[in-house]
Amino acid sequence: MANIDTSLKLGNFTFQHFEVPDRIPLGGAQALVIHKLPGGDHIVQSMGRDDDPIQWTGMFLAGPDKSEAPLDRVRRLDAMRVQGRPLALTFLGLNYSVVIKSFKFVIETFFRIGYTIELEVVQDMTQPSRSSTLGSLAESMVADSKAAVALGSQINDSTLTNALSTMDGAIKSVSDFANATQATINSVLAPVSAVTQRVNSLITSVGNTLNSVTTLGGILPNNPVAQQAARFSGQVIAATQSPLLYNLQSVAGRITTNLNLINSPLTASSQTVGAGNLYQVAASNYGDATKWSALAAANKTTDPNISAITKLTIPTNPISTDGVITV
Repeated sequence: MANIDTSLKLGNFTFQHFEVPDRIPLGGAQALVIHKLPGGDHIVQSMGRDDDPIQWTGMFLAGPDKSEAPLDRVRRLDAMRVQGRPLALTFLGLNYSVVIKSFKFVIETFFRIGYTIELEVVQDMTQPSRSSTLGSLAESMVADSKAAVALGSQINDSTLTNALSTMDGAIKSVSDFANATQATINSVLAPVSAVTQRVNSLITSVGNTLNSVTTLGGILPNNPVAQQAARFSGQVIAATQSPLLYNLQSVAGRITTNLNLINSPLTASSQTVGAGNLYQVAASNYGDATKWSALAAANKTTDPNISAITKLTIPTNPISTDGVITV
């Protein structure tokens, strides 16, 4: 079995080796209420995200580097199922709050136990809620940036520290995210991307260190003591940095998501208007009639004329194209 290249943790339980699956399906649906009307018309109400349970299968195997027998590890997970408490699930920079919906295992031998686990998603901690406002997004980014800098100080990598400082400065330099241009947002996205790239590089390095030897510290017969000590020290440092790096990866991902939300429909309002045109609506809302093209794009039309009472989406921070529509 080829498993995913990541640290997979559920609460205080870290999956190891063949316990880690080769794939983890994610995603889900949008909860909809659909009213079918006479004549074939439909009214569709979006009720919010409806994540599928997260589930996978794996294998507990005995090995010379395992401090716990497979059955002991299985019992730990089953006790977590019985307790029914919310747990943090983290991997690849993703962070969920989950409850173990189902945990089943099959004992084949004392050293080989197959299992299937199903987790009910309570909340996706890397995604902002649908009701987020621009103000709360800005506050969240400032708080996340502060947390990221604090994590970086514990990791103690000069390249990462410099990248975090640049990112923090870029976020603090934006006085008003609500009215920020796309160019300003991009100027913040760039240093956040640099942080993410450095974190991913360090995660790969830490993973290689942890997996470079088959026993703790690489203590093998006939190895010089100094070499054993060096390997052990490297593994201890890597094991300490691993959770910090995955936490930082999650924070940087959340900052990126929030930045991308600023000009999204989630931060738009709606307005019902009568017959007229988009020039008038743009002038009324933005004081600039040329921004009718932003209204046209948000409402998926190229016609500026409004012939009847219409409900329009009004972007909070429209991107100006000087009245020119690009198809």
